[in-house]
Amino acid sequence: MNNFEYKNPTKILFGKGQIEKLSQEVPKYANVLLLYGGGSIMKNGVYNKVMKALSEHKVVEFGGIPPNPEYSVLMEALKVIKKEKIGFLLAVGGGSVIDGTKFLSAAAFFDGDEPWDIMTKNKSASKVLPFGTVLTLPATGSEMNSGYVITRDETKEKLASGGPNLYPAFSVLDPEVVKSIPQKQLANGIADAYMHVLEQYMTYPMGGILQDRFSEGILQTLIEV
Repeated sequence: MNNFEYKNPTKILFGKGQIEKLSQEVPKYANVLLLYGGGSIMKNGVYNKVMKALSEHKVVEFGGIPPNPEYSVLMEALKVIKKEKIGFLLAVGGGSVIDGTKFLSAAAFFDGDEPWDIMTKNKSASKVLPFGTVLTLPATGSEMNSGYVITRDETKEKLASGGPNLYPAFSVLDPEVVKSIPQKQLANGIADAYMHVLEQYMTYPMGGILQDRFSEGILQTLIEV
């Protein structure tokens, strides 16, 4: 038997119209940095819903976070955080946007030589910038865990990090948003989720019988979907 401690502090807001509750979850007087990827949220109505919900807040935008979030792009976002005195981060997107936001949360108060040290030297952040998510593509589970992966093209590195204080404060999961995703993109998300579960199921033989049944149930459900 292995001893363990488990805690997941992320609040889940699931269901139709839950984006409207953002104003209740985001700190009232915080300047908000809205982070997103390629701009699909402009086409499917998510952007307008988010902005309406945050109409009482000062919202600064930063788009263009690529798949496999790139360090140099995130460093530009970090400049915005410092310049605009951002007090809360809101990731609107899939796993890549959320992972990038977690890195920024850790980097915002980093006082070392270079924020990349967070990745290479496992520099855990004692103080982080709070953040939440609006999930647009279910795939990686980043919306309710504390891990993230960042790419640095300059050095050809792709590294993982995380920490107990890097769980999202909340995550909005609206099935209507998922319903608007093109079939090909949704299929990619299902395949991504399948591989994440399969990786854990196949590579960590810990004798967790109940956990194995959980994994098998998820895998079977994804096949049926």
